[in-house]
Amino acid sequence: MGLLDRLLGRAKKVSRAAGGAPGAFTHGATSPSSFAIIDVETTGLSPRMNRVVELAIVRVDSSGQILDEWSSRFNPEGPVGATHIHGITQSDVDRAPLFRDLAGTIASRLSGLPIAAHNARFDLQFMRYEFDRAGWDLPRVPSFCTLDGSHHYLPNLDRRRLADCCWAANVQLNNAHSALGDARATAGLLQAYLGGIGGVRADTSLLNLPAQARAVIWPSSPTRLPSATPTLDKAFTPTKSRTARPVRFTPARPAPVPLIRQISSLTLAEVMDEGAPLGALAYLELLLDSLADGDISEEESNVLVGLAAAYELSPEAISATHDALLQALAHRAVDDGHVSRLERAELDSMAALLSVPSKKVMDVIRHADSARVQRMSAGLKDLPSNWSHGEPLRVGDRVAFTGCDERQRERLEKQAENLGVRVLGNVSRLTAMLITDDSFSGTKAAKAGELGTRLIHPDQFKVLLTHLQPALTTSVVTKPQVQAQRTRSEVPANASPSRSTASPSMIRSWALAQGYEVGIRGRLPEDVVEAYTAATGTY
Repeated sequence: MGLLDRLLGRAKKVSRAAGGAPGAFTHGATSPSSFAIIDVETTGLSPRMNRVVELAIVRVDSSGQILDEWSSRFNPEGPVGATHIHGITQSDVDRAPLFRDLAGTIASRLSGLPIAAHNARFDLQFMRYEFDRAGWDLPRVPSFCTLDGSHHYLPNLDRRRLADCCWAANVQLNNAHSALGDARATAGLLQAYLGGIGGVRADTSLLNLPAQARAVIWPSSPTRLPSATPTLDKAFTPTKSRTARPVRFTPARPAPVPLIRQISSLTLAEVMDEGAPLGALAYLELLLDSLADGDISEEESNVLVGLAAAYELSPEAISATHDALLQALAHRAVDDGHVSRLERAELDSMAALLSVPSKKVMDVIRHADSARVQRMSAGLKDLPSNWSHGEPLRVGDRVAFTGCDERQRERLEKQAENLGVRVLGNVSRLTAMLITDDSFSGTKAAKAGELGTRLIHPDQFKVLLTHLQPALTTSVVTKPQVQAQRTRSEVPANASPSRSTASPSMIRSWALAQGYEVGIRGRLPEDVVEAYTAATGTY
């Protein structure tokens, strides 16, 4: 029960969804299967040396709804491996079937469907080796990796394990590291992708997979005798690439100080500035003391209730105080330009403790981030009159690097982050530019080409940083009373908004500088475009 519930003497009835995905459906389901989600638990990490000890297959329809489930454990014909991870003991599989005994059943459940998995390469390689040992020639099947896909659908994650992606997509993950538990969670993640999570629509390459899979012909039986030695090994003769580059690992961000520990340094003024009523000052001071250990005991709760009654604080005043405290903590979380997974979890826990609706957490984070961006935008100088580098770089813009001299790249990344530019490890539709010296063409460059992302040389990026511009803002600004230098009647008849050669971002930047009310997206008001054309002579 949250603190506000205790203060108001009532308890809210909490409704929780049933754990895991829906129960298994029969083959009589009305909707046809569109994807088969798989997950394997293995005796080790090498598909050539190790074996599958458990497999789950969850089939879903075109929207990601689960239609049916299947899972089985297998005798790996040897040690089960890391029981402490997958929880499977030797006695659990002593009488289990061999993979080859169920290969036909597995093939029939996968036939005609694209396969999806989290870290699909791992699961598919193990499957391919097991089918090969069983004497089956597994065809090349269209597949989708929810881990790789997270860069597109969940672009802002630091880590992309199944648990991380499920947390970001609000998907339940129960019985982690069991094949069926992980497959169900992956199905939920795929459903979120197909449904357009966070406003990111499902990519056509994902939507086209079922049609591609229907054209794949699966064998109906093994083509050779089972063998303990995989024949796949003969097909792979790795050679050392002359153009291979060392993998670059971005240093991990310094661990932030937990927000709970920062409560002791949080000032009353910080919280009051966020809207806590003046009459709640004594209550707020006691609340901060009570929260120093990250919880509120029954005794502390009773004292707070008494203090609220003594100061005649209304439920609205208490709620405003709790909201303000959460907002002040959110400001602390975004101070480094990044809200870590731990900080988000702490904000969620604090919201629950203070009876602040969980949906408000993202709102306070966005508000805090917007305030930080505006703060870092203050005092930046205008572009020089001879500016010739195109659209400027702005506070809050998202950029990514690929290739580049290591030392120059590290300097530019650090400088960019210090100035309020977000350096991400991937390219998405939200990325303003990819900084590259064309020395390396990898997945980031390919994605940038697909999305039409702007490519910038490191030397030019340094110039853009030197002349960093304020972030575009959606805050409401009162339109000035001073009219444009030329009236509407003086604007040439052909100066319609659709005929202006200026880019929308240029017009927005000008309008904001002149005090017009404009947003960062959407159609520009006609009077703003006409005022721009009148003032600049650009048609």
